[in-house]
Amino acid sequence: MARAKDASSTPDKGAANLPALRAQIDKFDLQIVELLNKRAAVAAQIGKVKADAGGDVFSAAREEEVLANVLAASAGPLDAVTLKSIFRELISGSRSIQKVQKIAYLGPEYSYSHLAALQRFGESSLYNRTANIGTVFEEVMRKHADFGVVPLENSTDGRIADTLDLFSRNPDKVRICAEIRLRVRHHLLANCKQSEVQRVYSKAQAFSQCRNWLSRNLPQATLHEVASTADAANLAKTTPNAAAVASREASVRYGIGVLAHGIEDSPFNETRFAVIGPTDSGRTGNDKTALMFQIGHTPGSLADVLSAFKANKINLTWIESFPYREAKGQYVFFVDFEGHREDAKIKKALAALESVCDTVTVLGSFPLAAPTDE
Repeated sequence: MARAKDASSTPDKGAANLPALRAQIDKFDLQIVELLNKRAAVAAQIGKVKADAGGDVFSAAREEEVLANVLAASAGPLDAVTLKSIFRELISGSRSIQKVQKIAYLGPEYSYSHLAALQRFGESSLYNRTANIGTVFEEVMRKHADFGVVPLENSTDGRIADTLDLFSRNPDKVRICAEIRLRVRHHLLANCKQSEVQRVYSKAQAFSQCRNWLSRNLPQATLHEVASTADAANLAKTTPNAAAVASREASVRYGIGVLAHGIEDSPFNETRFAVIGPTDSGRTGNDKTALMFQIGHTPGSLADVLSAFKANKINLTWIESFPYREAKGQYVFFVDFEGHREDAKIKKALAALESVCDTVTVLGSFPLAAPTDE
């Protein structure tokens, strides 16, 4: 009777090939490092050319072009999210060789504004957290920061009033040069069991975006508003029987467990941020333009404005009315729409708006952004 072979004595072809495969990885890694440094050296030369011409290091249009080229050339197996993350940091590091840029944002660290800023500018920039949106504008206008990141609107709660107010009070002082669309995922953080949670901390907007989940799953807990989701996470760490509604990154930063993932009521919850700076962005062929305008209190005045867009076949993507603080009963309107201010049909529409509006201020043209995850 033949004896069965001992499985432990059978050579494992995969194990035998492992050293060879790892040798290939090591070889590729060395090639990648060499190419990365060569790329960085060329980026440094570009920075010198820009500096000599008085140009700015950051170019949203060029960065979008680079990412589009990379994604179009990739046949996998790496997915688009991974490639974008890799190249975001590569671009960030290359920018820092030319100039280390200062970015102002509504803090503290690991708030959603901070996460949005990291998505756009990467880890190689210097970040200046501020206590309010007004300070972000001031930092940019006084040239204490190269750029600022401010929330513009949320898909659940609508406009961010402070940001619109500051645009209306500071016409022509800053420009929108990019937008960031951040998919906001809220998580319940705590170092106790969910049944033991008695208090929940978070920002008002986060509570609003999770109200149904909280009422169903934490009926015993009281809700307490704080200035930011990061502050909420810190409080949840130090307060017994407390939880926070905050980001996944905040749980890592403050060492708090995640009791429940994705507790936002809408799966499409998204916040759009504006990147403000001294100038707007060049054309990419896939752009948006934002502006604000005022009109007189006469019948059909708003219809006249909208007809200028319709006549030039321009698609509006956002419209808001906002009280004008300088005059009682007056309103300023904010819109953005597809196209760049240098496009022929956009120029034609802007000329038409000048003839029917009391004031028109172009806030900037910038590449249309795709949503990214927090």
